[in-house]
Amino acid sequence: MLLEEKQRRPEPWFKGKSREVGAEELGRFCARVSALLQAEDWGPDALDALRRLFLIVAATKYSRRLEPTCVALLQTTLCSPRCPERLQLLCAAVLREMAPSDSLSLSCDHAQSSRQLGLVASVLLAQGDPQQVRTVGQCVIKVLESRQPEGPSLTYLLPVVSKVTSLAPDALPEEQTKALSKRLGDWLRYASVQQGAAHASGGFFSTPRARQPGPVTEVDGTVATDFFTVLSTGQRFTEDQRLNVQAFSMLRAWLLQGGPARPGAADADDRSELEGSTVSVLSAASAASHLLPPAEWLREKALEYCQRLLEQSGRRALRKADSDLQKACLVEAVLVLDVLCRQDPSFLYRALPCVRALRTRLCGDTACVRALLPIAQFFLHHGEAAAVDADAVCQHLFTRIPSEHFHSPMLAFEFVQFCRDHLVLFGSNLDLLRTSFPNLFKFLAWSSPALTSGFVALLPVLVDAGTAVEMLHLLLDLPSLTAALDLQLRASQAASERPLWDVSVRAPGCLEALRDPQAQGLFQHLLRAKASGTVERLTPLHQLLQPLASCARVLQCAQAVPTLLRAFFAAVTQFASGALASQLALLLLERSDSLFQVEGYEADVHRVLSSQFPALCKLHPPLVVERAKELLEFVGSLGGPRSTGHMLTSVVWAIGEYLSVSWDRRCSAEQISRFFEALEALLFEVTQSRPSAALPKCPPQVITVLMTTLTKLASRSQDLIPRVSLLLSKMRTLAQSPAVGPVHGEDDLGAVRTRATELLNLLKMPSVAQFVLTPSVEVSQPRYHRDCNTALPLALDMVSRLLEREAGLLPG
Repeated sequence: MLLEEKQRRPEPWFKGKSREVGAEELGRFCARVSALLQAEDWGPDALDALRRLFLIVAATKYSRRLEPTCVALLQTTLCSPRCPERLQLLCAAVLREMAPSDSLSLSCDHAQSSRQLGLVASVLLAQGDPQQVRTVGQCVIKVLESRQPEGPSLTYLLPVVSKVTSLAPDALPEEQTKALSKRLGDWLRYASVQQGAAHASGGFFSTPRARQPGPVTEVDGTVATDFFTVLSTGQRFTEDQRLNVQAFSMLRAWLLQGGPARPGAADADDRSELEGSTVSVLSAASAASHLLPPAEWLREKALEYCQRLLEQSGRRALRKADSDLQKACLVEAVLVLDVLCRQDPSFLYRALPCVRALRTRLCGDTACVRALLPIAQFFLHHGEAAAVDADAVCQHLFTRIPSEHFHSPMLAFEFVQFCRDHLVLFGSNLDLLRTSFPNLFKFLAWSSPALTSGFVALLPVLVDAGTAVEMLHLLLDLPSLTAALDLQLRASQAASERPLWDVSVRAPGCLEALRDPQAQGLFQHLLRAKASGTVERLTPLHQLLQPLASCARVLQCAQAVPTLLRAFFAAVTQFASGALASQLALLLLERSDSLFQVEGYEADVHRVLSSQFPALCKLHPPLVVERAKELLEFVGSLGGPRSTGHMLTSVVWAIGEYLSVSWDRRCSAEQISRFFEALEALLFEVTQSRPSAALPKCPPQVITVLMTTLTKLASRSQDLIPRVSLLLSKMRTLAQSPAVGPVHGEDDLGAVRTRATELLNLLKMPSVAQFVLTPSVEVSQPRYHRDCNTALPLALDMVSRLLEREAGLLPG
């Protein structure tokens, strides 16, 4: 029987892995959806088809075009009074994903209930037409202005109003805005404190007494003795209680639309008798509240509501869901209080005691750590007026939270966003932000895919001359920081409290190394909370953490580092002095061979560092002479496999470009000779070594850059010209040898032959070679390459013609 049933069951529309849906297949599926909707077959098949259609149009970044018949039927179904609610929700979702669309014929007049009006309005607002936004706003406001208790439910319309005001703040006239502000205040403060009535079962034993609703309760189970809020609990809720929750959810956005200048502008005439700080502080009294204009009325009730929420958040919730709601409401309540105090400073004296008490309570409560961010924002805005030390608040924020909660992805995102949004407010605390970058980088190391763009925006603010060197070290060590954080969590937390990690990686040896006294110093340096001004060689630590190099989180972090390095250097080059550029260039040389061994990481980092080393030399050309000893050691150590990397190419090019008297008067013939000998030996090694598994083939770019640099050095110390000419002749002969053809390939050998021939021809006229290979600073300007009458193009053209004529290459 089961086999027969399986054979009769239709095949699923798609199965297995996700795949792209082509236009032809989408057309056939639209025809199937249209047939179901046209027949008003609103059963499970239609529901499943609409779900899949929504998946198709939503799960792509490209716009999808549906058949006009299908779009028309979706609109008809959306406005049908007989259609089930779930199908209408799906129809609206599909139409929103199609926005903007030219084939829509929807109108708010088509809606026959407030629920339908909310769905139709959401589709129209998604079109992005400003005139349509205003029309929708007017239609919804008219329904909201209705005061009949038996009228349509308004809970579907408040989200539409919030969306309208966010898209077009001036869409609602002032009178309607005032009226809605008054109603929002009423919903916030005067919702029923009785639970909603249960639906009568109609049974014989049902009695009126059994159906009487009871009072709402607090999250700890006690009967509520104050007004209803979003934290009040019950079995069923009334219409005004739902409006209370929705009013609070849109409260902050609605207040912000009013702006801080509005309290004294539109309402000045209405509250002339209530001006003055003393009366404002006492305006919570019931008699005075009813005299307030609508905007002030809403602010007053919002303050009372937030104070009530802060009181409710201190109760011990019986259910985890209520506990999570308490934390979310704490965050929103403090943000609303911040807006209220910014719009009307007189509210500060009433809000400050409860916010201060809340901070004292939460500093030791790790479960509510997210609420510390809006509290810090509150004191950054109002700390001076409230005589509160905002430095102490920020100190606690940047010192403890990243170290203890770096593994919380939501907190990490909000923390980075908090830093980005409040850079202007930090003021004197900006130094605290900069010195705390090792702690902030813990968020980045643990959640790098989500936070990379945020830190790219933050890096120009975090880096300065005092922290640049230490920050670059930490950026290069970011994957090892990820591994160290993973190890720290494995060692410190109970199994029930540990966040998710790659369970396929076993690291018992790493855990033992973490407890080793000799390694603890390196771990503590890597996991430091503030910039120390010192740098440690972490190579021994890299070896200890190597078993964790294959963790998915470490691999993700390694992929983000090149992007972060580019952002770092883009910021540093804007202010770096010559001394700092020299320090950073030396750091690139030292760290090029001391990176955490993650798959593909070294090659990706070398590509970035190789592009930045010449940029640092251009920023401070004398650094080649200043760091001559380190550069010679670097070149001398580049034998074997290390002679094939990007760093070698960039360093050798920089030596040839900037080791010249024209850039630094301290450059001597002796220095040029030492560099020449080192590079000559390196060129001999890379061309004579045969490739193997341990020694990969040397790319032609390395060989040609070495030949060019040697020729540049010889043109500046002409005693070296015979040596380099002999070397170039050997290289040209070697490139023509059949023995090296199978090793390097004809294209590579052709590039080497061409470059050797060009350089040999140029060296036949030493004075011209020096002019071409070591041009003055003025000749390096772009105009010398664009203007055909300037010296450099003429010189090159003249040398080419003379050499070609001498070689007998020109006819006649």
